[in-house]
Amino acid sequence: MAKAPPGTDAVPPDIAGMSFEQALAELESIVQKLEGGTASLEASINLYARGSLLRRHCEAKLKAAQERVEKIVVGEAGAVGTEPASFD
Repeated sequence: MAKAPPGTDAVPPDIAGMSFEQALAELESIVQKLEGGTASLEASINLYARGSLLRRHCEAKLKAAQERVEKIVVGEAGAVGTEPASFD
């Protein structure tokens, strides 16, 4: 498993190349392993660290998708257009 150097927020290339669905599936698998409680302490720490990177990757993918979503609007003169959607 590729690790980012300590103290950096770099995402390993294997995670950076994943789609949202791939990263989410691996994250779900890690959660199941951690909840099962059968992994050693060292393995659990490594799983947790990778899960944290996968979570950040998924959040970044969702944010990027959210920024691409636009809503259709009708202007005062009746002209149809789009503008960025607000999710607040």
